[in-house]
Amino acid sequence: MPKLLPERLSNVLIDLPRRNKQALMLAGDAVLLIASLWAAYALRFGEWFEPNRSQLLLMAIAPVLAMPVFLKMGLYRSVIRYLGEQALWSVVKAMSLAALLWAALAFMTQMTGGQGVPRAVPLLYWLIGTVLVAGSRFSARWLLWFPVRSRFAGRQVLIYGAGEAGRQLAASLRRGRQLFPAGFLDDDGTLQGKDIAGLRVYAPEQLESLINRFDIHDVIVTLPSASNARRREVVSELERHPVRVRILPSLTDIASGRHLVNMVREVDIGDLLGRDPVAADPALLGRCVRDKVVLVTGAGGSIGSELCRQIAALAPARLVLLEASEHALYQIDRLLRSIGEQEVVPTLGSVGDADLVARLLATHRVDTIYHAAAHKHVPLVEANVLEGARNNVLGTLTVARAAFEAAVATFVLISTDKAVRPTNVMGASKRLAELVVQDFARRASAGETGQRFCAVRFGNVLGSSGSVIPLFKEQIAQGGPVTVTHPEVTRYFMSIHEAVELVIQAGSLAAGGEIFLLDMGDPVRIVDLARNMIRLAGQSVRDEANPDGDVEIVMSGLRPGEKLYEELLIASSNAEGTSHPKIMKATEPGLEAEALAGLIDSLRAAMAVGDTAAVRTMLMRVAGDRR
Repeated sequence: MPKLLPERLSNVLIDLPRRNKQALMLAGDAVLLIASLWAAYALRFGEWFEPNRSQLLLMAIAPVLAMPVFLKMGLYRSVIRYLGEQALWSVVKAMSLAALLWAALAFMTQMTGGQGVPRAVPLLYWLIGTVLVAGSRFSARWLLWFPVRSRFAGRQVLIYGAGEAGRQLAASLRRGRQLFPAGFLDDDGTLQGKDIAGLRVYAPEQLESLINRFDIHDVIVTLPSASNARRREVVSELERHPVRVRILPSLTDIASGRHLVNMVREVDIGDLLGRDPVAADPALLGRCVRDKVVLVTGAGGSIGSELCRQIAALAPARLVLLEASEHALYQIDRLLRSIGEQEVVPTLGSVGDADLVARLLATHRVDTIYHAAAHKHVPLVEANVLEGARNNVLGTLTVARAAFEAAVATFVLISTDKAVRPTNVMGASKRLAELVVQDFARRASAGETGQRFCAVRFGNVLGSSGSVIPLFKEQIAQGGPVTVTHPEVTRYFMSIHEAVELVIQAGSLAAGGEIFLLDMGDPVRIVDLARNMIRLAGQSVRDEANPDGDVEIVMSGLRPGEKLYEELLIASSNAEGTSHPKIMKATEPGLEAEALAGLIDSLRAAMAVGDTAAVRTMLMRVAGDRR
């Protein structure tokens, strides 16, 4: 659609250098002042006026006298687009002094015998000049805002409160691209009808007509010094109209942390624990992904979905998703299609379905597998031993065997620090999964296939399902209590983005058989994390020392199978560094192939008859073996 003439003219003026704009204003004012004097003479004589030489000279001198005054009064310093009502007063003062100077010169020429000047002319010159000079500026302001009004049609907002907070918000919105301020609402009668920061102040009673005139859909309330009762009153009044009402917290509230529990993003470990992630190595990130066919199991989970997002950004040839949850698969598939151009193959199914997994690997000729599918909630797996073992152990065996038989180049198991000296079924099942992967690494090495099987072990990731951060946020928002299992319980933490980034790089470092350990920093006491979260929300801990605090921390007791602390190594002496400062590798003790095969057979047999106790015993026994 071709641009309108005012919009084209506005764009030309906006693009001019500031010095050129000021020169244009000077020239325009000179013309307007000469025109004002001619009009003053014409009105005084009541006929078309043709000035003589002396009068022409007096008219030409008028801009020469006025320009220094206008410059001194700051008429060329203001940004026209943000011109407010104070500019009108500046024009009146500047024009008054300019008219006085011209009148003095004019009457001096009359005293020396020159052509006389009627006494009404200076007064008419002042009046007409004021109207034209002021009118030119406000007309220019309208013209310069023309394309903005067109571009933000339907996205203009009203700001309730024309105080300092409202003006700052208006300035911020003008610099943005989402919403644009159409004006202020304020119940202060002394402000209504005035222009503040280039925006008109309206009475709240005018809201209905303003909604229709400006196509308003949003009103933002900025009353930082008002009481909560007054804010509720304003919001209740606004909600009677078909607009969305938003409230801007005061800057002091934001600075002190109030309201942050609902505004904060998923809390980053750097915010709470001072951890600074190391920049990723692009070569390591792309080695197993770029132009490769990549399969992610458990693609809809918290770790799996973040893997998919980062892999998609690394330009794989194809990204194959395997997920047992239909809803989770739908969500990650939809997201990936919106952020990348790579081919995405969503597959609904279980990692325990050997035929499905083999078919996927053969059909798509997969190069790299990130095996993230797992049941990882400690209490749930403790209560569902058979399903935990089936998914975490036999599922890993199914995918690893299929990968070995299909000559997949790289297989990376996502493991956990709970696999080290586990006291719960979830950790034991993941340790057995690590033993399975180590077994296939030995087979690949013995057969010189060039395939690489490895595992990456790390602790808690913030934002993953089961993380304490979302739970604490929810509990704090509800007023508490915040539940912590034990005052001395500690955990390692890392942001989900950094963990996945390191997982991808670790897979590129693998030679086969390694268990990579991510540098998780220092372990953190969960009770300290809870206190930090409460303070982050702008509230205080209620305890014996502070009985009037806001949120109480309650010790709920260790859950079945839960440890006070987690470890990353089975033996502290078998870790060594890699080329990446945040990734270590360890050679963990494993099982002989025959022993592992016998264990798997016994596990299958016990699961077939539903012998939960036997499955639990076998898992805990092999996980505790330090050979």
